[in-house]
Amino acid sequence: MNILIILGAVLGGFIVLLFALRIWMAIKMQKMQGKPAPELPGRLGKAVRKGTPTLFYFYSPSCGACKAMTPVVQKMAKKGKSVFPVDISRDMDTARKFSVMATPTTILVSEGKVQQVFIGPQPETELVRMIA
Repeated sequence: MNILIILGAVLGGFIVLLFALRIWMAIKMQKMQGKPAPELPGRLGKAVRKGTPTLFYFYSPSCGACKAMTPVVQKMAKKGKSVFPVDISRDMDTARKFSVMATPTTILVSEGKVQQVFIGPQPETELVRMIA
């Protein structure tokens, strides 16, 4: 009986810790809104300097939630939209510059500033609305 109480307490503590971590990440990401976008090299930097709404989608191939969202974002990017999928396993530097701490994370940059930050999967309609 005592072992069940201990296991319940450990499990409850773990769940509370996960929720606290999620809240902390959300607060940290919200603080980015309104701040200047980081300096980026190449076509990513050119897109930010252009000033038009640009969507940065940070994902990982091993992320379960990303597996459903990534094809949608890649389709949008191929249509010539200002959408940039960033595989954090290949481009950790860009993820660090944006302070990305979880995948999927979607960041809307417009006029050189971070406008919105979304952690977790987003529906296609929301992604289209962001860059319209």
